[in-house]
Amino acid sequence: MTATGEVAMQTSLGQFLDCSNLRDHASGRNAGAARLNGLTCGLVTPRRHAIHLTPQGAPMSHEPPRLPILDHLQRLLDGRPADPTAIPLRYPTAISQLLGFRLVAVSEAMAAIELEADPERHGNQQGTVHGGLLCELADATIGTAHSTLMQPGETFTSIDLDATFVRPVWRTRLRAHAWAEHRGRTIAHYRCDIQREDGKVVARMASKVMTLRGEHAQGR
Repeated sequence: MTATGEVAMQTSLGQFLDCSNLRDHASGRNAGAARLNGLTCGLVTPRRHAIHLTPQGAPMSHEPPRLPILDHLQRLLDGRPADPTAIPLRYPTAISQLLGFRLVAVSEAMAAIELEADPERHGNQQGTVHGGLLCELADATIGTAHSTLMQPGETFTSIDLDATFVRPVWRTRLRAHAWAEHRGRTIAHYRCDIQREDGKVVARMASKVMTLRGEHAQGR
């Protein structure tokens, strides 16, 4: 077998663990409780493990991929130097600056953005904050969350945005929190809750986001 091949090994949990005490316990009234990681001792099915080797015969690294957008956003959030030319996306975005959005938290596939909502600036004909502003706040937060997953040569676009308005909004600080419920290779499903200062939810949003690659990502 070459150094770049896979070394297959079959291992049984019983080779490494002394299950005698658990077997004794299993013979009593609580037999069903004698389990380890969901598997009853003595009934473990051998599993096949693959070890990937480098050409030099050493195990390959399984470090998680670097996320340059996430690193950039965390630098902005922490007040550390961040080179805007180092990433293909524009942060902070023009619309966020226009509307006064502030990034307050970010991690992998998660973001939180705040806004000082004011009916004098963001109001509708009824005198409450316009629902379109809440949609933009949610969309920006979801987009920021998804952008943290982008690798070089990738970009993304929203497919839809489903909004449910729970309470009216007047003058208050709003906080949108978006997170990925499902992350596929191409389509990711996000949720976003918008809360006012007293912690009550004013809107709930759901959105699907598509990751673009290759020629589909050009110019986007």
